[in-house]
Amino acid sequence: MQPGRHGYPGGMSTRTLALLLLFCACRAPAPQRSEVSRICAEDQADRSPPPGQAIDWTVVGPRDAARLARVKELYRSGALVTGKDFHDAALVLQHGPEPEDYLLAHELCVVAISKGELDALWLCAASEDRFLMNLDRPQRFATQYRSGGPDEPMSLYEVGDGVTDGLREAFRCPSLERARENEAKLRARFSQGH
Repeated sequence: MQPGRHGYPGGMSTRTLALLLLFCACRAPAPQRSEVSRICAEDQADRSPPPGQAIDWTVVGPRDAARLARVKELYRSGALVTGKDFHDAALVLQHGPEPEDYLLAHELCVVAISKGELDALWLCAASEDRFLMNLDRPQRFATQYRSGGPDEPMSLYEVGDGVTDGLREAFRCPSLERARENEAKLRARFSQGH
């Protein structure tokens, strides 16, 4: 086809070409959600039961184990590419049973942040806290709460020195005072339920 008077085939104007390109771009298929993103969404859905319903850990536990195994396979195979992939994998690992799961979650968060995924900041701090808590050491960012059993309220796990509220803020974590206020709210809710 010969160029028209505007330099485009068939005499097409710049505006017509722009509209055609916009139309083609709008019809492009939406990017596929990665497998790790889908797994992460399932992990979060299992932790968000309908109001008034408790999480059935006899159902969720085996699903957590399967998700954890698959995320580790994706990680080992090099399938994590984007910052979001690393963040989503870390969130699933954060629900694993072993300190090594929390440590790997922390390391994946560092990569996610380096790739521009700033949503990983809080999880980076929380995974470090969970790692330390499971080694019976004080946490640093005041993100972890623990109960001694089903008949005891959640309490803020021991917080060590070394991290300031300024650093907590940089990691998008509440201040230590706010974490203690959250603890008081959890205890009040627990008291109302018993």
